[in-house]
Amino acid sequence: MRIALFVHCYYPEHFYGTESYTRTLARELAALGHEPVVVAATFPGEPAQDSLVERYSFDGVPVIRIDRNVHPNTGVRDTYDLPALRFVHERILRHIQPDMVHVCHLINHTTALLEVTQRLGLTTVASFTDFFGFCYNNKLNAADGSLCRGPDRLRANCVACAFYPAETRGASSALMRAVVPRVVARAPGLAPAEWRPTIAALAARPGHLAAAYGAYAGALVPTRFMRESYARSGIDVPTELCRFGIDIDRAAKPVRDGGPIRLGFIGQLAPHKGLHLLLDALRQAQAGAFALDVYGDERMDPVYAARVRGLASGLDVTFRGTFAIERIAEVLAGLDVLVIPSTWVENSPLILLQALATHTPVLVADVEGMSEFVEEGRNGFTFEKGSVPALAARLARLAAEPQLAGALAATTSYERTSRHMVDDVVAFYDRARAGGAGRDHATQTR
Repeated sequence: MRIALFVHCYYPEHFYGTESYTRTLARELAALGHEPVVVAATFPGEPAQDSLVERYSFDGVPVIRIDRNVHPNTGVRDTYDLPALRFVHERILRHIQPDMVHVCHLINHTTALLEVTQRLGLTTVASFTDFFGFCYNNKLNAADGSLCRGPDRLRANCVACAFYPAETRGASSALMRAVVPRVVARAPGLAPAEWRPTIAALAARPGHLAAAYGAYAGALVPTRFMRESYARSGIDVPTELCRFGIDIDRAAKPVRDGGPIRLGFIGQLAPHKGLHLLLDALRQAQAGAFALDVYGDERMDPVYAARVRGLASGLDVTFRGTFAIERIAEVLAGLDVLVIPSTWVENSPLILLQALATHTPVLVADVEGMSEFVEEGRNGFTFEKGSVPALAARLARLAAEPQLAGALAATTSYERTSRHMVDDVVAFYDRARAGGAGRDHATQTR
């Protein structure tokens, strides 16, 4: 089977969650004898390509990359609907002649891609790895930082995210955020002229995407929360739960040799990842009970990096920078507990699954898309999102029971591999081609 895998960006320049997922699909599909072709894009503003469409190979898999500098976004509407891309997609698809089109992310391709696959009669499926289909910021984070349930009837909450994001601080900003979006969403003529195209695009976005998603024969989702969220949004696409697979050394956890309990934080050094909460909680912990290793790139948000370095002063905290992905098992083997204190919705983060697979217990915020992987007291614990006292209480228990981390390690596991996942994806392709995707199939059990 020849499969066109569309993703917003790709290796070697881009290597985060969805790109890694797409790479795994491509590699495993090729190993099974299929013919994957990755179709990616260069973001507007990145270094321009030599041509609109360039070709290269990665992991022995053909990659086609579209230069979005040629067709940049001129407004919010272009981020989800850019008709100028139709001819590019049609030319690429006629060249590939795929048996299946699998959209791993629609950003940079927009609904222009779905219009073309539908017109060409190509069976098209998706993997929903975030909330792009109905959420303006893709994250289900409301402008005030709370969990959003999707666009309201007026799209006022989307307007708030566009013009008064959570980063806008201060009492006056909070008041404006609460009042102005409702007024201008109901009466756009009252908004500044430069706001009006954005307000119109936000108003049209949910309906446009819901209609365009009718091109999908089915979609895979990594969490129950995501499946429920898309169903609640009114997007009528048959979905199947398909957990991510993890390929990693699953050797037994090394036996602790005493000393402080070694905690780990691995991820972006950014406010929504919550490292500052962990540092505040550690400040309340028993002296000498914990050591913390922080892995993350301080260059991504230098202001926040400086903030957390200040919070770490006087604590047993080591900032270790980044590491090659090939070292992930080694890094996790050196930790007693991985802490993920995120303050936004996570979608089955790979680092969580990698920790479980290496028998590393986890301490995670009770955010949707992450807490469903935690069996309390068996592979870790959850705590109230954003609550330093709740996190400090969990740390206090670990300090009071020094053997608890080791006991949890003995009952922590995640057995699903990439081959398990891709076997299920291929079966999903067969069901989609036969018109039976989404009929109560759930592939997360292995």
